[in-house]
Amino acid sequence: QLQLVESGGGLVQPGGSLRLSCAASGSLGYWSIGWFRQAPGKEREGVSCVSGYGGATNYADSVMGRFTISRDNAKNTVYLQMNSLKPEDTAVYHCAAGTFGFKDCDTSAVRWGNWGRGTQGTVSS
Repeated sequence: QLQLVESGGGLVQPGGSLRLSCAASGSLGYWSIGWFRQAPGKEREGVSCVSGYGGATNYADSVMGRFTISRDNAKNTVYLQMNSLKPEDTAVYHCAAGTFGFKDCDTSAVRWGNWGRGTQGTVSS
């Protein structure tokens, strides 16, 4: 069973940056990894994902151009670099694993699992 642990959250001012990490307990192999977030009183939102085959990436419109997802299979870790942060980016960020075969990952799919406990990211002045 692949276990995921998030880290890297914190408090940052608007316009600042955070780098989140999602460390896997074993080989990432061909798992797709997604980042999701949930703000108080809001539904969970898919932020970004990186595919297991080919490494294709997808982003929510709300973070396009500001966030970058990457994976380091040698370190069994996926990163989410978040730049130009806004107060509305404040949320608990979770990573999850999914299998999409040879297709690109999709955060709107229901096949995500192995959820981590999350890391809090707060953007405030």
